[in-house]
Amino acid sequence: MFLAVNMGGSGTAPSFSAAYGANIIRRFSIPGLFGICVFAGALIAGKKVSLTMGRDIINPAQMTIVVTTIVLFSIALSIFFANLLSVPQSTSQASVLALLGAVVFFGDHDFKVFLTEILPVWFILPVISFIIMLLGYRVLMWVHQNWFQGRSININRRVIKILVLVSACYVAFSIGANNVANAAGPIAGMVVNELGIDRNDQTSFMLVVILSTLMIAPCFAIGSSLFGFRLVKETGKGIIQFGYLGAIGISFITASLLLVASLWKGVPASLVQLNTFAIMALSISKRGWKNTLTHSKIHKIWLVWLVAPVFAFGMSYLLLMAAERLGMIG
Repeated sequence: MFLAVNMGGSGTAPSFSAAYGANIIRRFSIPGLFGICVFAGALIAGKKVSLTMGRDIINPAQMTIVVTTIVLFSIALSIFFANLLSVPQSTSQASVLALLGAVVFFGDHDFKVFLTEILPVWFILPVISFIIMLLGYRVLMWVHQNWFQGRSININRRVIKILVLVSACYVAFSIGANNVANAAGPIAGMVVNELGIDRNDQTSFMLVVILSTLMIAPCFAIGSSLFGFRLVKETGKGIIQFGYLGAIGISFITASLLLVASLWKGVPASLVQLNTFAIMALSISKRGWKNTLTHSKIHKIWLVWLVAPVFAFGMSYLLLMAAERLGMIG
């Protein structure tokens, strides 16, 4: 639950930073709406990612209560420090690296799922998000200048505002489909192990996943209330002021890519990175490469992105070593 609270704080930024940056939603309205959409996404579209996190990265037979507690604590601590620095962190990358810390500790060096499915997605999706946003903005500007001769286009502002809110909710739904599994998956693996359930029994495993999700998902709203605003402000207004179309584009591009990763292969992916790369593309289009890439907040974000997953891996491995020496792991 502590992990879910921290993930809720981190996930609020990529879902509602665009809408907040465009001055469409007030800060006090964000946590409740965010929590509802995350909960719906987890129940409707989060099953495949939970299976990946619960049984495909690490053998559930190794997920005892002690091991699961250490893994979840390592993830939570990593994200907690990122939240204190007001940097939205990839919960998926921290979660996968913490699980890999346990995999390495137990000497089970089967990294096939990580190397062939998860790692490529981590590199490819942010690049796709960046390219789509960069090219999309330039195409729209070209159409506006050549077809409309630079004249302003009158669009109903209420309709635009509704679209921005819908897109923000869509992002939160995608977070539920992907990121809730970072906590629910390991818990499901632990329960299956402790109760002696066959991990290949799809029906029983999915029932455990659903029960884990029902416990974890509501905690995202709590995290949004505690940490969300600082991160939303940092991402939404710290890098660039959004327009309405920019907010819609960022949200729909990033949420769609994450939903594809969730439903296609069940890969735990980073919406935070998808969102930030799209924001960078928009900033580059408006302010240029130099002004964007030399921005101090960009450097801070990249540094935390690098350190936090490594921290989660190291913390998981070292705590497991300590637990073994104390006789807590047989």
